[in-house]
Amino acid sequence: MSLNTYVEKNQRRLKERKRLIAFLSIFAVLGLATATYAWFTVNTFAGVKDFELQISTGDDLRVSMDNHGSDIDKYTHTITNDMINSYLRKNHNKTLDDIILDPVTTNDGKRFTYEDGSGAEPNGEESYFEFYCYFIATKDMSVHLSTEGTDETGKKIGGTKVSTTSPAPQSDILKAIRLAFDGEGNSVKTYEPNKGSKVTALNTFDLPGGTMNYNNSNSIFSLKKLTPKKVAVRLWMEGEDPECDNDVQRANLTVRLSFVGIKGTVNGNPVA
Repeated sequence: MSLNTYVEKNQRRLKERKRLIAFLSIFAVLGLATATYAWFTVNTFAGVKDFELQISTGDDLRVSMDNHGSDIDKYTHTITNDMINSYLRKNHNKTLDDIILDPVTTNDGKRFTYEDGSGAEPNGEESYFEFYCYFIATKDMSVHLSTEGTDETGKKIGGTKVSTTSPAPQSDILKAIRLAFDGEGNSVKTYEPNKGSKVTALNTFDLPGGTMNYNNSNSIFSLKKLTPKKVAVRLWMEGEDPECDNDVQRANLTVRLSFVGIKGTVNGNPVA
């Protein structure tokens, strides 16, 4: 092999190696960018400031933190912060002020994991928020979330709303929040405020900004006459959501859930 041929072959190899190194470097940069697209990278999380659950349909539908059987007079129309705090003290030795939301993810609204795949338990040091309550109705009905609300006298009150007093970009937390309703005998239904593109296998629904149209898509569970149903309510930050990044850390949340009962349907089907 001539000296010139040897030099030319080594130059070609050097150029190919440089191209490979450049490609690997670009790939690494893209990998870093993707890793910070969702999930927090440091440990300062979001908290729940206020949580209220209210019934918007007079005496037909009621709720309680305890099971009172068919004695409907022992049920009420509102679950307040104080009631939830009593539940948390009794069952978890903490209050809403102690609830810290850590990004988690789920494919079924029942089982939750952290980014590394390890299991997350509710109301832990940093995890997701969960409580149980009991709904009861005077008639067979399906129960829906609503953007509209009325009190027992028919006076209009605020409907379902998830809000924050945190400024931008912390306020982007409103796009990463999920709420699941897990009623015995019914499939889990998940409300996603400001719903965006689907990011997990979990199906979600959003509510309209104006007049409600009650249908199967926003029905969350069904009730049989004077038969209480235990319902788990779960609130979490979806770690797979693009908005669940460092920008939303230390944000606060206020949650108001408004429920209505639509008489004459169970599981979305007419009752004979």
